[in-house]
Amino acid sequence: MADQGVIIGEDGLARPAWASSDALMREYYDGEWGLPVRDEAGVYERLTLEAFQSGLSWATVLRKREAFRAAFAGFDPEAVATFGQAEVERLMQDTGIIRNRAKILAAIANAQATLNLRADPDAGDLGAFVWSFQPESTPAPRTMADVPTTSAESVALAKALKKRGFKFVGPTTMFALMEAIGIVDTHLVDSHRRGSSGVWPASAA
Repeated sequence: MADQGVIIGEDGLARPAWASSDALMREYYDGEWGLPVRDEAGVYERLTLEAFQSGLSWATVLRKREAFRAAFAGFDPEAVATFGQAEVERLMQDTGIIRNRAKILAAIANAQATLNLRADPDAGDLGAFVWSFQPESTPAPRTMADVPTTSAESVALAKALKKRGFKFVGPTTMFALMEAIGIVDTHLVDSHRRGSSGVWPASAA
């Protein structure tokens, strides 16, 4: 059920359903999701993966993550920004990743936009720019039905990134990014991960 709360695992820890049934998803939830990522390459990687996830399950992307890293030069924006037609065709033949031409082209355009962002002293790097949209409060969901899919800040971030040439950065995708890198804490209140990011206390709302 979409409105369910936490599930207690065999290890006695409480997690949402999406992080409870699959070992890879559980590992990602326990050790990474929602922890702060502020560096440029780290934010670019997650922005890219969130774009590729659009319309698919996160588990699909997660299983292909190492292949994505190999295909996109470790998500080094400087390297990806140089990708041309030959690299696009190579990626379209790479069965290890999600072969979607529009999303591949977006990843390259976003690498180029990331480099352009550096040149703006008011923006800083991609990490600093994205984190500048951190809200003053974070949701305190008790069930998955309570977890929002967008926010005023994700709408504003999407608009700001699009203005700077970024692609596949809609409000829903940007809210998912904000969740993934710790800008907001949407761990369910009863989850063992609630408040573990160091950005928001467990009681934050």
